[in-house]
Amino acid sequence: MDPRADVPQAPLAEFTLKAVLSGIVLGVIFGAANAYIGLKVGLTVSASIPAAVMTVALFRTLRLRGTILEANLSQTIGSASTALATGMIFTVPALFLWGMAPAYWQVVGLCFCGGVLGIAAMIPLRRLLIVQEHETLPYPEGTACAEVLRATAGGSGGAAWIFRGMLIGALIKVLLAAFFLFPDEVGADVLPSLLPKASVALEIAPALLGVGFLLGFRQSGVCVSGGVIASLVLVPLIAYFGASLSVPVAPEKAKLIAQMGAEEIRKGYVRYIGAGAVAAAGVLTVLKNLPAMWGAFTGVLGSLRARGAAARSSGERTDRDLPGWFPVLGIVLVVCAAAFIPGLLGGHMPQGPRLVCALAIGVFGVVFVTVAARIVGIVGVSSQPTSGIALLTLVGIASIFVANGWTGPEAKAAVLTVGTIVAIAASKAGDIAQDLKTGFLVGATPARQQLGQLIGACFACWAVAGTLFLLASVYEFGGKELGAPQATLMKTIIEGVLARELPWQLVLGGAGLSIGAILCGVSGLAFAIGVYLPLSTMAPLFVGGCARALYDRGRKSVGENDPGVLAASGLVAGEALAGIVLAGMASQGWIPKSREALFGGLGGELAACALVLAVCAFLYSSRRVSFSR
Repeated sequence: MDPRADVPQAPLAEFTLKAVLSGIVLGVIFGAANAYIGLKVGLTVSASIPAAVMTVALFRTLRLRGTILEANLSQTIGSASTALATGMIFTVPALFLWGMAPAYWQVVGLCFCGGVLGIAAMIPLRRLLIVQEHETLPYPEGTACAEVLRATAGGSGGAAWIFRGMLIGALIKVLLAAFFLFPDEVGADVLPSLLPKASVALEIAPALLGVGFLLGFRQSGVCVSGGVIASLVLVPLIAYFGASLSVPVAPEKAKLIAQMGAEEIRKGYVRYIGAGAVAAAGVLTVLKNLPAMWGAFTGVLGSLRARGAAARSSGERTDRDLPGWFPVLGIVLVVCAAAFIPGLLGGHMPQGPRLVCALAIGVFGVVFVTVAARIVGIVGVSSQPTSGIALLTLVGIASIFVANGWTGPEAKAAVLTVGTIVAIAASKAGDIAQDLKTGFLVGATPARQQLGQLIGACFACWAVAGTLFLLASVYEFGGKELGAPQATLMKTIIEGVLARELPWQLVLGGAGLSIGAILCGVSGLAFAIGVYLPLSTMAPLFVGGCARALYDRGRKSVGENDPGVLAASGLVAGEALAGIVLAGMASQGWIPKSREALFGGLGGELAACALVLAVCAFLYSSRRVSFSR
């Protein structure tokens, strides 16, 4: 059956004011939400499908007649923010951790430059990857989003589950973070006489339950297994063998291991093991895909050199890209901005290092955009190796800086911000490739989608940067509320390469754990994230994954347009948006940043656990609903 059988043959309204405005609003919402959840757990969720469903719901609520192409354009603009948030939270918080807080305009500029680079470098690839390789590159999220658009255009009411999830997620966040009715984490020591300083904990976070539901039982189980090994194996072993030592053990310089609590051991030692695990998993993921990456890159170059009809536009509306000068101009402007705008890459560097950074942005950016755009066609955006791409970029630039003796504080900022632009560009390429696949299936105009992505980036960069600064004014990155795990990892790697002072025994030990997980046939990166983050953060992911396993029992298939998936997306967005609003209130002194829970002790912990069960019951309740075309 032709997958484009439902493509409109007659012209339909597409690039309209209501489509653009709704896309901008949704982009701001999901950009802020993804920035929050990314800083909390190091993961982001795709906004394409929720944005598509919410667009149709918004049109109906306002009694506006909308076409499927308008809904597609709106979700294209709305989902543009996800890539900006992903690349930003992977790197920029490290500047705050170094005490080198960037200017607001600088973060906006980095986000926008990364977005423009990703869009510009992706445009020449569309005909090859989306059209010519349609049968071999499924682009799972893009295909699923096309089905959602067709279903919602046919009158399905799945949007209600998103809004219910948002309401529940926001309500629980307010109860926990504004009124402090119940503790936001429950936990207990495990066999303290046999396993010193071993403990288990569960964070009460609807967003994490929703992320676990979206990941599924297997993937969330892999994540929590890393946390279990860290909390119940690594911490007790370090505490046991270090109890008799009379001197501090590097990298700790002052405290004895016997004087350290479980959290101090985790941050002082296990964090480096986790960093090694994450770094190894990211690099191995890139190496595993290296043949495909090289094939994609050479295939694209060959296609661009071709002069046949297949490489040229057919002149039809559905095969029309932005003008040929736009990709070249976009890449040149980004490289020039990095080279000549003072302060964009941080500090006041000499012109030589700035030119090296600018050239690196152009080279790494174009190469990794090509790689990312093809890889996501097979594995999807959720499995895109953005962290590995960022790590390779950072290590490459840092090595060049070390070879030239550029190792000061400004060098750290420069290396990091180069990684920011490249990571955003690669993430943006994956996002726009999925959107173009959706447009290909529903009969959209590629040029209008590409322009929509540019509009989305123009507005979302302000929201994403604003969210970062708002949260930074209230919370400490790397702390309990916002661990910023990916940025902390990038900080550790840059410092180690530039100063030649990494605790390699711990880092390589973590790499060994990650390799062992990969050899067992599970996701090394998911396992490594579990080792790196506290068990309290991983546990609710696993609870959400268990809820998904119960939800899936007896169901023949569960797609991206399933009501349970939409409800889980709503939980993520609801808690994140409520958290941002509450952070703003706390920054103004309207509510305290923290205090003891009103109902503490056993009663409070039971109530907190009841909230978790209530959320799981809500997710399961959507199982009774059929949401199909």
